[in-house]
Amino acid sequence: MNIHHLHNWNVSAKEAVEIQKELACRCIFTHRNLKIALIAGADISYDKARNMLYAAVIVLSYPALELVEMQYTISVPNFPYIPGLLSFREVPPLLGCFERLHTAPDVVLCDGQGYAHPRRLGLASHLGIILNIPTIGCAKSRLIGEETEPHKERGSITPLIDKGEIIGQVVRTKMNVKSVYVSPGHLLSLDNAVNIVLSCCTKYRIPEPIRRAHTEVNKLRVNAK
Repeated sequence: MNIHHLHNWNVSAKEAVEIQKELACRCIFTHRNLKIALIAGADISYDKARNMLYAAVIVLSYPALELVEMQYTISVPNFPYIPGLLSFREVPPLLGCFERLHTAPDVVLCDGQGYAHPRRLGLASHLGIILNIPTIGCAKSRLIGEETEPHKERGSITPLIDKGEIIGQVVRTKMNVKSVYVSPGHLLSLDNAVNIVLSCCTKYRIPEPIRRAHTEVNKLRVNAK
């Protein structure tokens, strides 16, 4: 895959914030003729004891959600863990996975935030701008914003609101399980993001592309010990 290297990764936290502010202006939250044949999930696991990052990108067919390709990287983090700046720590190893892919996905689901971020540039948005493909943030926990609990039925949603703006949706992907937090990353709308996430949730709370990527990074971490 072609990677658009837009900035240096060896930066301070202050410089990272300024990069986020600049890149956030490039995000697009509409799409034209979005046709999905391949969908990817991206996830990272951190081994604190060994100070190692395990990244995986899983490409699945859509809507069948059958495995097409998997790539992974193992690396030492080059940026500290700072809330709100997670993409500077996790995007570089994920880019290593995407560079190795032989099949280019039409959409990428990320275990993290998209627009639902203090500077409106979470990991999914940052990754989407660099890859120039549609991305979705689907997080297991809230970073910012206020919410009301959706109904217990699958498909129930309520808005995630920050400073009077809808920045994402709180989505019930399975009956009587905890909701996930969905926001667009780049090149699609919030409604599209929610619909795609729900279409990828089969037996589990987490959409299948992310769930399989999560399973793989945990295997990598365990097998490396």
